[in-house]
Amino acid sequence: MRFSFFLLCIVFCFHSNAMRGEIVDNQNHSKQVLSEKEKRRFDYFFLEALKLKQTGKYSDAFNTFQYCLSIDSTSAATHYELSFFYNFLHNKKLALDALTKAVQHGGNRYDYQSALANLSREMGLNEQAIEIYEQLRNQHPDKPEFNYFLSDLYVRQKQIDKAITELDRVEDNSGINESISIQKFRLYTMIEQDTNAFNELEKLAAKYPYETRYQILIGDLYLEKGENEKAYKAYQKAFSIDPEDPYYIVSMANYYELTGEQALAEKEIDTALKNSKLDIETKLTILGRYIQNLHKNKKEIENANALIETLMNQHPQETELNLMYGTFLLAQEKIDDAKFQFQIVTESSPENIAAWEQLLRISFMEENPENAIEICNAALIHFPDAPQFYFYSGIAYYQIKDYPKALKSFQDGVQYIEPDDVRLLSDFYGQIGDIYHQMKDKELSHQNYEKALEYNDKNISVLNNYAYYLALDKKDLGKAERMSRACVNMQPNNSTFIDTYAWIFFVQENYSLAKFYIESAISNGGDSSEEIIDHYGDILYKTGNVEKAVEQWKKALELGKDTEIVKRKIADETYYEAPNEN
Repeated sequence: MRFSFFLLCIVFCFHSNAMRGEIVDNQNHSKQVLSEKEKRRFDYFFLEALKLKQTGKYSDAFNTFQYCLSIDSTSAATHYELSFFYNFLHNKKLALDALTKAVQHGGNRYDYQSALANLSREMGLNEQAIEIYEQLRNQHPDKPEFNYFLSDLYVRQKQIDKAITELDRVEDNSGINESISIQKFRLYTMIEQDTNAFNELEKLAAKYPYETRYQILIGDLYLEKGENEKAYKAYQKAFSIDPEDPYYIVSMANYYELTGEQALAEKEIDTALKNSKLDIETKLTILGRYIQNLHKNKKEIENANALIETLMNQHPQETELNLMYGTFLLAQEKIDDAKFQFQIVTESSPENIAAWEQLLRISFMEENPENAIEICNAALIHFPDAPQFYFYSGIAYYQIKDYPKALKSFQDGVQYIEPDDVRLLSDFYGQIGDIYHQMKDKELSHQNYEKALEYNDKNISVLNNYAYYLALDKKDLGKAERMSRACVNMQPNNSTFIDTYAWIFFVQENYSLAKFYIESAISNGGDSSEEIIDHYGDILYKTGNVEKAVEQWKKALELGKDTEIVKRKIADETYYEAPNEN
């Protein structure tokens, strides 16, 4: 909480100081002339500001740096220091302005220029960044990072030739290396200079004639371009150097997959997975890609299961493998086997959050909220600041109608959400609004719906629920109509949202529009919803079609709307307004 208070302090300090205005004249970058007394005062407060910053008194440091500017508005060091505060507050514009002034008043200092160039690049001010980086590159030819930055910026500006020239400069100074050659390959490919592109790779292969990796790389890139014959020739060169190179085996598996020779691909994959030279991460990548590419027939799935079990025998303690196997079993709807794999991970590596999330997913698939609560509680022991477990714990408590515990879960979890994660904040407050509705506290329900919409005014669940409950209360119907219309515009085929819209028109006694939209809801899958069919009966009654209204009420009863009010409507063949339990 102290951290949040510090941010607020800085924001308020900034606003109060900004009101004074800047002394500097942007058209005149000459150094402000200070008297000896002013110089001593400036030096004292500048050093004091640095001490405050070093001791973590950031708000006081910020104030003191601002005071330094009131003494000397042309202090490059002060503008540079303030840029860090603005950057921390995610106010890039003010940070950029401060760094610009630091460079203007500080001459060609490396740290000022570099910081301004980096921030300009980050903000997408490509031309400005290029201009500064070019100066830095010329001033510091021994620093290749400026060539890399310039190359990237030239690519953004679609000046590919200049991007390649910057990489050539690095190569001239440091010699041929793999990352530069591959990047130049990709750049040449972008401008359709394929000969130059592959010349880059051939240079690598010529420099390291006994390295299989470059021949494999050439083959992989030919394969990526769809030139299968050239890829095969490169792979054969790699084979002649080292036929047991595991990456050659992987590439040949890719080659056979792309050329439709599945049996040969599987043979290579099996060889790769059994190869002791190949690291487990690469084996998992191979296996994962193989699983993704499976045709969904029983034989192939069983082959994949056999490959995974082979790998598990080699690496019995590899949790990532258990996770992969569990996910694959889940896709096969082998729920218990999948659950077993995830439980192995949570027991052996409880810090693996993905395994807990998969177990939670299964509990909801099995419609077992009690188990979901147990999983969330266990996970929160290891991840007390993970909002997703509070969220799903709240959902599970909501499902078993334990509303106080559901409310506590959401209220406990919301404090761990990052301030910029507005969608998740909106979802939490929307759920809190739903819970207060169930607890018959309309005022708090509406307050939390409003808060949810402040964070995300397109939160469709909140918009729909809020609109429907307002309609049931027959309050703020204009607002309800606007929110419901937004839902229908976002998801025009969602029967629930269309039903809400229809019911708002019903409450407003606009029965013709209500009938139009309720029939639209039914045509979009609402014919299996007891609530929508019951509404349809009510609307038909109000439009004068009593016989058909009774038919729909009977259908709603059959679908599960077994309430006294529905039975009474059927028996008396008349509409009765349901008691508002909202």
